[in-house]
Amino acid sequence: MRVRKISLALLLLALGGSSAFARKQPKYEQAHQLTPEQAALVQRAIARERVLIQNIEQRTPLVETYIQDTAPDLKLGQVPVDDHYMLSRVDFSKGFFDKSYTPRSEQQKSRGFFRNSLGSITGIGKALGLDSKFTYNPLGFTEMMFLDPTSFDQNHYIFNYVGRTFLGSVRTWIFDVHPIVSGPGRFFGRVWIEDQGGNIVRFNGTFTPPGNEDSSKYYFHFDSWRMELQPGVWLPVAVYVEESQRGEGNKNLGLKAQTHFWGYSLKLPTRESENVNITVQDAEDKSQESQDMSPLQAQRQWVSQAEDNVIDRLVQAGLVAPLTPGGFEEKVLDQVVTNLAVPNNLNFSTPVHCRILLTSTIEATTVGNTILLSKGLIDTLPLNEATLASVIAPELAHIALGHTIDTRYAFNDRLLFPDEATFQKINMYHTDHDNEEAAKTAMTYLEASMYKNDLPKAGLYWEQLAQRGQVLKALNTPRLGDSLLKPDGTPWMSQLASQAPKINWDDLSQIPAQPLGSWLKVDPWDDRVAQLNAKFYPPMNARDKMPLEVTPIYYRLQRYTAPTDATVPGGQPAPAPAADPNAAPATGTATPPPAQPQAPAPQR
Repeated sequence: MRVRKISLALLLLALGGSSAFARKQPKYEQAHQLTPEQAALVQRAIARERVLIQNIEQRTPLVETYIQDTAPDLKLGQVPVDDHYMLSRVDFSKGFFDKSYTPRSEQQKSRGFFRNSLGSITGIGKALGLDSKFTYNPLGFTEMMFLDPTSFDQNHYIFNYVGRTFLGSVRTWIFDVHPIVSGPGRFFGRVWIEDQGGNIVRFNGTFTPPGNEDSSKYYFHFDSWRMELQPGVWLPVAVYVEESQRGEGNKNLGLKAQTHFWGYSLKLPTRESENVNITVQDAEDKSQESQDMSPLQAQRQWVSQAEDNVIDRLVQAGLVAPLTPGGFEEKVLDQVVTNLAVPNNLNFSTPVHCRILLTSTIEATTVGNTILLSKGLIDTLPLNEATLASVIAPELAHIALGHTIDTRYAFNDRLLFPDEATFQKINMYHTDHDNEEAAKTAMTYLEASMYKNDLPKAGLYWEQLAQRGQVLKALNTPRLGDSLLKPDGTPWMSQLASQAPKINWDDLSQIPAQPLGSWLKVDPWDDRVAQLNAKFYPPMNARDKMPLEVTPIYYRLQRYTAPTDATVPGGQPAPAPAADPNAAPATGTATPPPAQPQAPAPQR
């Protein structure tokens, strides 16, 4: 009995001691004295943060944020249940001024981007406020490009040395950082500082809430990355946000989001006139030996002039990637066009080429004899060439059927408008009748092509798109062109989708669609695109498939290298998704990343 009383007394003492310890336990880890070398690197990093803000103030990048709300699933882990999309071009030179790329339809106006960004950027206290319905404040996702734009110094923060590591080929020193005094919007997390210039190249954590409240009520956890885009100039390129559970009230709802920055070398149109100058570079005389043009030639030339004006304007607005000689568009996309055109005896007066629309939305359209495919569309395609052909074939049909862009754009004064009005001013979507006609014609092209035996495999993508399109409405809402889905949610290429086998999550050899970011990378400086150079890993379970989903971002950082004729300017890497681009394709053959297993390269 005595032993029992003593034990109970010790238990009560232990519980009391634990409770007292919990009350006295500090919120942050104890500060450790930095060595002189570590302290010097921290001081350089603080100074370089001020330089980074000065560099950003000279730029007008595009900022794209795509968010997927998620819910738990027994088989797939977390699955998307809703999504949100925002695109803006931001001028940081005078008060962090921004211009939203306004959607073309009235129904999409609620998806506009942030306003009055100066006060919120410099005072980060309301960065990611959420109301009871989890309405996002988009400005908060842009603010994650900054650690603390006004108070990042040793008077406000404690730095604890963790260790050293390489991010790609860049050697970095790691420090844990927390504010000396808690306050709304102070950064709390970890930073990676490169050892040559003292630039912070990555920071991972969250912002502190007011008082002692739960931070998830106000802020999300994020992983922010920067690249050396010019010699000595490190700029933000991407942010990944993830919360598996929200704050009080809806613990089962999580989110994943990516914010991308590009177009740092773009120039903002003068605000006095809000006009731009349209110039056609490398113009050349395409006339043949005959001195005269027939009416048909004149009509086609007029369409071509409108096409050139529109493409140039979209490149200037940061929405279409400039061409890289011998790049992905020529080696892969244009070759698929040839593989469809030749067996179907499509003789175009001027060649058909493909260009990349830089948005993550899944859409496609045509401008004259140019096929525009969005980066989001290409990124989510599975690793087989037949599926790529299945999204190009309807656009090729639009061109062959004469579904051309409105030729009013042959008058370039119609393109003198602010960049943010592009979605409203340029009409590049086709009617439902045209899309239906193009889909039927596309099927005849595919059945006569080298891809005819792989059409059931290609149909899987359209089937998957229709299934997840029910919840990923923002991803499938086009900004410039056409959706791959009809207004009722069924695919335009429904005949192709009907040939596909049933989607089976447990069949690990069946990959109907890939996560976002699986094919292409964009140079954030000059907007050029290139194919990823990443190793392909087959899925080990159903959760590894992640079709059309947002995934974490990870960069293998490199120092800036001067561009050459053989490389994309900047030579920058990109997130490492599942795709594994192959070596240079054989002449006359379009070779996408290897399939599962890698299929032999098709012949022309």
